[in-house]
Amino acid sequence: MAVIGFGVHSGRPAAVAAAEGAGEWLRARGHESRTIVDTELDCDAGELDLAVSLGGDGTMLRTVDAVCGADVPVLGVNLGHLGYLTTVEPDGLTAALECFLGGDYRVEPRMTLDVEVRGGEAPPSPTRRALNDVVLQRDAKGHTVRAELSLNGSPFLRYAADSLIVCTPTGSTAYNLSARGPIVSPRARVHIVTPVAPHGLFDRSLVLDAGEEVELRPIDDAKAELVLDGWRPIPIVPGQTVTCRQGRRDALLVTFEERDFHRILKGKFDLADR
Repeated sequence: MAVIGFGVHSGRPAAVAAAEGAGEWLRARGHESRTIVDTELDCDAGELDLAVSLGGDGTMLRTVDAVCGADVPVLGVNLGHLGYLTTVEPDGLTAALECFLGGDYRVEPRMTLDVEVRGGEAPPSPTRRALNDVVLQRDAKGHTVRAELSLNGSPFLRYAADSLIVCTPTGSTAYNLSARGPIVSPRARVHIVTPVAPHGLFDRSLVLDAGEEVELRPIDDAKAELVLDGWRPIPIVPGQTVTCRQGRRDALLVTFEERDFHRILKGKFDLADR
């Protein structure tokens, strides 16, 4: 018997209906289903054999966050728009579940980032995880975010910018891409630092080895906000430092054939015939 959790975008009726239909299909075959909504899971993540994300990339990120700590593989079903992270379309869900239950699948590890906020008057935050990106951005009243970037504990550069992005190879096709940062193969073990609309001569992205540690610290009494994988902003005040390092656990994405990243990229940008 397998236990499969469904990460559902509650605002998409098609996602709710797909989860209900797949749950009935599983129960008819002696398996069990669970529900994940905004990382809230109705069981212990360690009980799951598989998590299925029903939505777009945002739902996929939430589902991964809910189960990554228990090394549960995640299957993405595309009910969104671009769907970089998803593997199958809704009409292929039953066939995908059959393949998984029969052991006919692959698991593709994706690097994550562990993020800590330290210093200031607030107590240290628990370690958070990001699969796509970590963004230090100006707060609602600010014109720019002013922050110092340190690498492996050594100050590197001070920025005044709309925001600073630290992303994984998976996240290189998200906010980093819109900021004209580099597109990186998801098989790479690096992280990328990209300034958004910087006020200064140095406006290039940095591609860093996964073992390097990145620190971002607001300066000059600047207030900022921290956003992980598109979640609600976390206030960051002067005296606090945001530390990003390679995650202790990879996200595990389920596939059924070798994923050709370059073909997927061309398809998403409608470049197939160019």
